[in-house]
Amino acid sequence: MNRELLVEGDPHQTRLAVLEAGRLVEFFVERHRGRGLAGNIYKGKVRRVLPGMRAAFVDLGLERDAYLYLGEMAGDESGASGEDGGPSRGGIPRRGEEVVVQIAREGLADKGPRITTEITLPGRYLVLTPLAGRLGISRRIEDPDERTRLETMAVDHWGDLLEETGCIVRTAAAGAPADALAREYEFLAEVWREIEGRASASAAPALVHQEEELAVRVIRDHFGEDFGALLVDGADAYRVIREYLGRVQPELLTRLERSRRGLFDRYRIDAGVDAALEPKAPLPSGGHLVINQTEALVAIDVNSGRDVGAGAVGGIGSFRDTVLRTNLEAVAEAVRQIRLRDLSGILVIDLIDMEREEDRRTVFARLETELRKDRARKRVLEISEFGLVQLTRQRRRENLERALTGPCPTCRGRGRIKSVATICLELRRTCLAHAGRGCRQLAVRVHPAVLDGLNGSESDVLDGMQGAFEVPILLRADPDLHREHFVVTEIEGS
Repeated sequence: MNRELLVEGDPHQTRLAVLEAGRLVEFFVERHRGRGLAGNIYKGKVRRVLPGMRAAFVDLGLERDAYLYLGEMAGDESGASGEDGGPSRGGIPRRGEEVVVQIAREGLADKGPRITTEITLPGRYLVLTPLAGRLGISRRIEDPDERTRLETMAVDHWGDLLEETGCIVRTAAAGAPADALAREYEFLAEVWREIEGRASASAAPALVHQEEELAVRVIRDHFGEDFGALLVDGADAYRVIREYLGRVQPELLTRLERSRRGLFDRYRIDAGVDAALEPKAPLPSGGHLVINQTEALVAIDVNSGRDVGAGAVGGIGSFRDTVLRTNLEAVAEAVRQIRLRDLSGILVIDLIDMEREEDRRTVFARLETELRKDRARKRVLEISEFGLVQLTRQRRRENLERALTGPCPTCRGRGRIKSVATICLELRRTCLAHAGRGCRQLAVRVHPAVLDGLNGSESDVLDGMQGAFEVPILLRADPDLHREHFVVTEIEGS
């Protein structure tokens, strides 16, 4: 597959786009003033311990305290310590205790970040686990000979060191020379020694290590031999990327190219991002997906739209073929949208019902094939008898919608506003209540759209108000009002 990575850097933000066969499949953005926190390492102070929830809240010097699940504490033996600051047991921290933690997941608008004491330092080929003595090899490396080579190399080079400072061999290490992996292990081990020194010299709360900037992180985690080109728009971004590749993977420098300005415009990236903020995503045969993000889960509904099986004349076979084709297109597009929008948590795909088990197997196989392109950790269940696919996907940062948008000031984040008819009837009830108070007349200010409704489709409501009330009503449009709001003022009699 033809894959490209585009990078655009300017004084305010860095944006990256991954293209597969010319289509946008992943998008990353980081504002320089609001750099992400995931991966940062802090020395924090425990504020509260909640044994019943097996949780602690830790002050990192951020706006909100961070959440630490105690089951992830090194040495945890399901002990519990109280809020009284007594001795910790089984690795459970005490209130006021200082701990070194890493942000595992960004916080949301009303929640602090999720943290862990299981520190990891990612590199191109390895992930150092300095507090967990173990050797792991990526499950994506399936060749048994390559797995044996990597395991043997690790034991030969690092031996007893792995019992204290372990590492996980990443997928990118497949085929990599042993000396490259050895250099990276030593580099990451030196980074950890520096972090330990800063943590010892700092008083909590304190930031002791900041994760790499976005361009380096994405290239480290995504860019490899399967990419045909790495195009960069921006002098500073180009310099940083060139230095990084020169240190960790110089053989890929031939694919790095400095692009002239307007790179994202030429590839129509902004149009693709705008489309990813819409609730609907079209399918090739005329169907579409409807994507709804809620607090509990993300629902992806599959609709056949105008695709009604043109070609066959109304037979059962034509309907089955249409459903199968639409569902195959839907799972491929759903995975692309999940990656592009960075949807996470619990996701449910509501497919069009399929009567035959062989069709469900075909669609599920296509879904699994598409999911292999996604680097995030995930788990997927078989298609249920109701035609639902349930999966979970790792979240490490804000999704695209949260990163690029805010609540609508008109609907206040609900996604819907009251209809003009509803507002007009509410206005009628309010005016009726005011009319019985002995005033000479009523002055009413409404949004222009509501006034248009009263003079048009809802004119019967206005006629009824003017005919039934004993006081005249003076209507005026006020564009500064929220559409759902109106102001009724009593003008007292003489």
